[in-house]
Amino acid sequence: MSVRTNIDEVTSNVPGEEGGPREFGISTIAVHAGARPDPVTGARQTPIYQTTSFVFDDSEHAAELFNLQTFGYVYSRMTNPTVSVFEERIAQLEGGRGAVAAASGHAAQFLAAVSLMEAGDEFISSRNLYGGSLTQFGVSFPKLGWKCHFVDPTDPENFEQAMTDRVKFIFCEGVANPGGIILDIERISEVANKHGVLLIVDNTLASPYLLRPFEWGADLVIHSTTKFIGGHGNTMGGILIESGNIDWFRNDKYPGMSKPDNAYHGLTFAETFGDFGFTMRTRMVALRDYGATLYPTAAWNLLQGVETLPLRMQRHCDNAQAVAEWLEKHPKVNWVSYPGLKSSQFYELGQKYLPRGKGGVFTFGIKGGFDAGVKLIDCVELHSHLANIGDTRSLILHPASTTHRQLTDEQRESAGAGPDVVRLSVGIEDVEDIIADLEQALAQT
Repeated sequence: MSVRTNIDEVTSNVPGEEGGPREFGISTIAVHAGARPDPVTGARQTPIYQTTSFVFDDSEHAAELFNLQTFGYVYSRMTNPTVSVFEERIAQLEGGRGAVAAASGHAAQFLAAVSLMEAGDEFISSRNLYGGSLTQFGVSFPKLGWKCHFVDPTDPENFEQAMTDRVKFIFCEGVANPGGIILDIERISEVANKHGVLLIVDNTLASPYLLRPFEWGADLVIHSTTKFIGGHGNTMGGILIESGNIDWFRNDKYPGMSKPDNAYHGLTFAETFGDFGFTMRTRMVALRDYGATLYPTAAWNLLQGVETLPLRMQRHCDNAQAVAEWLEKHPKVNWVSYPGLKSSQFYELGQKYLPRGKGGVFTFGIKGGFDAGVKLIDCVELHSHLANIGDTRSLILHPASTTHRQLTDEQRESAGAGPDVVRLSVGIEDVEDIIADLEQALAQT
């Protein structure tokens, strides 16, 4: 049952440089964290525990599990061994304390929100988000009595100005989708801390290989694991990771954590479970009641992707840098928004937050606007036209006619999805082939 990060999994008995335990590197964690060879069969790969439920040792054991007095597996809606390995591995990659996996990135966002808010509560969000998140926050969440204040995230002062007494958290994408925008997480976290609210960072576009938001003050991290974590475009999933550094008793904003829970005989999650209390409450209340469960087969697929995450991300970054530099010089391109380019207003933030590489997703503006963008999409051959990112394959999208189509013109512009915007998710193919495909397609626009 994934309720905490097992430090033994990420340290070695070999002494480090200062004599203490040596911490494993990120590539080693990506392969090994959270898993051991199966003790019964010796299987080296994590098994798929395709079962709905688990046998109790006896009546007392069952009672202890349901009372949260001991850890173990009860029912796969809440706990499953395959899913637990996935949760622990991502938590360790992010440097977090615990994690809860979910059926999708949107499900993970919902679990975070429902665990923190009551009807009438509010939150502040960057307006530079994936189009589906803008709709979830701006249309669906208000039906549950939650109000979102959208702000321009490029100036952290905007989060300060939007703050109200009912705000429970700030939400942002560290590297924003459609791409090319990097936020100053450290400064945004200062605003959150000043007002005693949480900072939630969606780290989907960067992945923990490029960015670890907890190191810059985030409290919770969210991923759509459908994207770079899985990496092969074959499995839906999401995950919510807890930092372990949240003081739930600093104010009265989060009674679900700091007050007794009647469903568990007056247990107080923050007091009983300490630095992984939010993980426990999200699992045993929100996941239990709303059922946004990640299937064990999906968790197994995602684990295969995690093992090669560092290798893939570096190739994505190297290819994206080369493609961005080529596009910047192309006569049919007005602009390129990629933080690896010195022309980008986010170049310095990229150097600060993404030293390994600037990501595999970015946008550019095609001359000719909406019609030219649609034409380009129809002319590519190697690139796949679909609504996803983070695949091994190079993907292309015209957000104004697809993912952000439901928004108004003003909303699309503010979200970085204007009529001329084309989004690329640069794959791991030979970069010469990626560029050649774009070149022949641009020639036809």
